[in-house]
Amino acid sequence: MENFQRFLDPRTLAKVKDLEIRARKIVEGFVSGSHKSPFQGVSVEFAEHRQYVAGDDVRYIDWKLYGKTDKFFVKRFEQETNLVANLAIDTSESMKYGSKGRTKLQHATELAATLSYLTLSQQDSVGAAFFEHKLRYVVPPSSQITHLNQILHLLAVCQPANYQSRIGPIMDELCGRWKHRSVVFLISDCFDDIDSILSGLKHLRYKRHEVVVLQVLDPAELEFPFLNVTKFEGLENSSDLLVEPRAIRAAYIKEFDAYRRALQNGCRSMDVDYELVRTDEPLDRFLTRFLSMRASKRSTG
Repeated sequence: MENFQRFLDPRTLAKVKDLEIRARKIVEGFVSGSHKSPFQGVSVEFAEHRQYVAGDDVRYIDWKLYGKTDKFFVKRFEQETNLVANLAIDTSESMKYGSKGRTKLQHATELAATLSYLTLSQQDSVGAAFFEHKLRYVVPPSSQITHLNQILHLLAVCQPANYQSRIGPIMDELCGRWKHRSVVFLISDCFDDIDSILSGLKHLRYKRHEVVVLQVLDPAELEFPFLNVTKFEGLENSSDLLVEPRAIRAAYIKEFDAYRRALQNGCRSMDVDYELVRTDEPLDRFLTRFLSMRASKRSTG
């Protein structure tokens, strides 16, 4: 129960409990869970008609409609399927940064816990992987509600490691572990080589996973609000720097915005969803906006 209290804020859960995690694309699964998949075939619910084309199974011709229209139409069905969500959580050294007492890793772990809870509560499956320069822990997907305890335990014990993240190679490795198509949530500040990150995401897309990048950033990283001479401590093998912030603020913001745009544009080019997660925005507000948006643009593909 201690883990639940630490990572699952009851106030947040009360506001997001009715939200659903949905796949925008076709996912693989069995007849369970609460999601409709666009798989066509014999199923539990009629979806629509479409005109018959050569090669269609004649068993699905709607003969009553033929009698009315003198044209052949086949029935299409929606098959209920369970969604599989896999969370990849960055625990590298840069994730320990927090300008207002709340680190990026704290925000990321609470986000991961809430996504896990929502997935399991809708009778779907969730798995998790924790990494920095290498994979630390991998929890295979499961739909058992007791599975949440294992994920929460790892969220509790995973502390920022004094290593640089290697997102691209980690995604490549996870492609070999996640055999079934799923919705992959990368939860990270994405402080890594852009080309390497995009290469790893491209591998996931090649394996037909749906991918969502949730870039967790502190407001100070985005806005650079520092005024006085400041010593910035280097993370992930970077040196400490003593600088006059006002002298470099414009250049910093230009470079940081360019880096974020490059990541966002690269994701868009591969049909990967990208969302900025600010640590100063309440999780319930972010999740309500994010999950509602995904539900509204759900498509097949």
